[in-house]
Amino acid sequence: MESIILPPELLSSIGSEHKDFAVKARRDRPLKKILPQILFGMVFILVSSAMIYNFLSTLFSGGEYHYESNGVEVAATLNNPGSMIMPSIAIGIFAIVGLIVLVTGIISIFKEGPYFVGTPTRLVRFQNGILKSIAWEEFSGSIEVRGDTKKGNIELQMKTGKFVRSTNRRGIRSINQPDRFVHDCIDIAEIPNAFEIEQSCRKRIAENYTNVVNSEIDTEYM
Repeated sequence: MESIILPPELLSSIGSEHKDFAVKARRDRPLKKILPQILFGMVFILVSSAMIYNFLSTLFSGGEYHYESNGVEVAATLNNPGSMIMPSIAIGIFAIVGLIVLVTGIISIFKEGPYFVGTPTRLVRFQNGILKSIAWEEFSGSIEVRGDTKKGNIELQMKTGKFVRSTNRRGIRSINQPDRFVHDCIDIAEIPNAFEIEQSCRKRIAENYTNVVNSEIDTEYM
């Protein structure tokens, strides 16, 4: 594997631990996760633009813009500025959300990725002066790797996560289906020797899982 120069803070944290691998990700996240976010933001902005156009064209043409407030239909007009506050806020929030999603997605494309170092007991992530250490036993063992011999992406699934409500195609919560558990993931995006590093990660996860199980068995018999 390629040797790289690691930041002093990271080297200090690793100390005398053996380094299975040390790599710097080219991106913060893989493109397959960034592009959908950008598309989502563009859709938000397009929809909000259409709403703004419809709202303003109706008002400046002398018409009434109808909306509901607490179950009561309200007609917004230029002659009644107070009636325009609610739809203006709603449309504005919709547009701001879309802009934030789009901008953060574009920034992610150019944002440099973190350093990753694998040791026999943990995976260390270092970016912008922030160091995060994750024990191998915190990972579920499910790993996805994509790429070729030159570079690739690795997604390491963790045991932690959160429950997300199940919805149908219209985005409405499904009563017949239970909430699903979505695992947290660590992305190592656009790195050299991705397949070799994946094998190293898989080996350490299996070793540490065995150690934890053996430790639990020993505790039961004490």
